[in-house]
Amino acid sequence: MSRVFNFSAGPAALPLEVLETIREDLPDWQGTGMSVMEISHRSKQFVALAARAEANVRELLSIPDDYSVLFPQGGATLQMAMAPLNLTAPGDTADYVVTGSWGKKAAGEAGKFCDARVVADASDEKFTYIPDESSWNRSDDAAYLHYTPNETIAGVEFHFVPGGDVPLVADMSSTILSRPIDVSRFGVIYAGAQKNIGPAGITLVIVRNDLLERVRPGNAHLMTWKAYAESDSMTNTPPTFAWYVADLVFRYLKDRGGLGAVAEVNERKARKLYAAIDNSAFYSNPVREDCRSWMNVPFILADDALDSKFLEESNAAGLTNLKGHRSVGGMRASIYNAVGEDAVDTLIDFMSHFEMNHA
Repeated sequence: MSRVFNFSAGPAALPLEVLETIREDLPDWQGTGMSVMEISHRSKQFVALAARAEANVRELLSIPDDYSVLFPQGGATLQMAMAPLNLTAPGDTADYVVTGSWGKKAAGEAGKFCDARVVADASDEKFTYIPDESSWNRSDDAAYLHYTPNETIAGVEFHFVPGGDVPLVADMSSTILSRPIDVSRFGVIYAGAQKNIGPAGITLVIVRNDLLERVRPGNAHLMTWKAYAESDSMTNTPPTFAWYVADLVFRYLKDRGGLGAVAEVNERKARKLYAAIDNSAFYSNPVREDCRSWMNVPFILADDALDSKFLEESNAAGLTNLKGHRSVGGMRASIYNAVGEDAVDTLIDFMSHFEMNHA
């Protein structure tokens, strides 16, 4: 078997141990004689899996009892609409902090359903910083404040949790499960699966229970968090395979010592890679040092004419998916949980040799 080091921003790498378990389980899951993709989501085996997955993610994130854990479909992009549809009435105001493409998209989607006000915007410096919180022009009547703790494209990350008295809504797609968080400081957390949870197709949503009652009248049933909370996320047929893989990943993370241990490795990986970039005259990172992402590390070559050569040689060396997002160019290494420290060390070694050969 030949495996590469996969630095994709998503769908992203999965732990090899999880993939090997999937391979073993695939034709006959738990002695049922069926794949988990074939078994009923109402079967006792799958209901037990769903309950275990919720219990494990609650333990990993220390989720308080007064929060519901949901597993809907539609990814984080659907949640960009579900936030205003569940937390505002027509004409209500919601505040948005825009520090990258995903925050901008969330604000645009919310604007279809409420008065979505951008209270801070980092586009003036191409999303390479986070505006000081004291400068945010927050509304007095906002139903909630939305922000994106980590922007995968530009590689900008909040290393603080915004304050305030209104519910905080966070798109944590690219940071969830990468470190411990204080869930009690948030009203809603949502995350697409395809970074640190599992394959695309399922979403993790954590909602404080009192907010379930805010849903606007006339909202479509499947667009309400309350519907998922009341049905254990089985209002309709769920993505059973993605849920099954998420369950395996949660157990894998627990076996690794939980999110405290995971965070130590993630911080070390990021520190090493940024040091290699900063100590080089050949590579650079455009993001301000106080808000650099642990998960998504963009870097630029001194001569962009070498970009295609870098990608060709890195791919040949088994270092894949390093091309930066089409909107910003350059390179990007996404170093989520399943991207091991050995992958980062190998990338740094490759970067050093490429610089020596082409500088």
